[in-house]
Amino acid sequence: MRRLILASAISLALTACSSIGGGGLGSGYSLVRARERAVGDGSLLVTPRAEWNRQSTIIFDDIRQVEDWTQNGPVLDSLSFVSGLKDGKSIVRQSRRADSQVPRFRSSMTAPEIAAMLETFYRTRAGTIDFKTVGLAPRPFLGTNGFQLDFDHLDSDEVWRRGRAVGTVANGRLYLILLDAVRSHYFATGLPEFEVVVNSARLKG
Repeated sequence: MRRLILASAISLALTACSSIGGGGLGSGYSLVRARERAVGDGSLLVTPRAEWNRQSTIIFDDIRQVEDWTQNGPVLDSLSFVSGLKDGKSIVRQSRRADSQVPRFRSSMTAPEIAAMLETFYRTRAGTIDFKTVGLAPRPFLGTNGFQLDFDHLDSDEVWRRGRAVGTVANGRLYLILLDAVRSHYFATGLPEFEVVVNSARLKG
């Protein structure tokens, strides 16, 4: 299931909010070339058509099953992968004492429940003021009966963003690819590449 990242100095304060996996000060980037590669915990393989930048963190621990890419800086666009998230685990690192909790993934979750989990993440951890589900429909993914979630959200920076998540529960684990980008331009620009990545996705082995 993000939004998934952050890059420039002016966006450092937003880093923890803009990535499903967490992120933080001291983030760095590495080049993702246009060839097949494993993402997240290594169980999901994708083949991008274009080059991306992968965010890495050096201060806060990453969640192994979550990986974030961007092309123009995560304030503008981000591509997130959730790969093999186990039952009882969370898409974001959080304190058990936090007042607002993102629900933990359960292998029995339905598509609407996973969509609600993502909405909770945006509202409680990503600074979202308004979240609107545009559509939720079945979609084949990784050889299973998956789903596609389309949504818009207004964040505290007063910018509307649009997201699309394609996911499934396979072998009791959550697999999800999510595009999140500024609605006015970057979402439409990034959507064709997102679809290439989604259609290329396969489980390792």
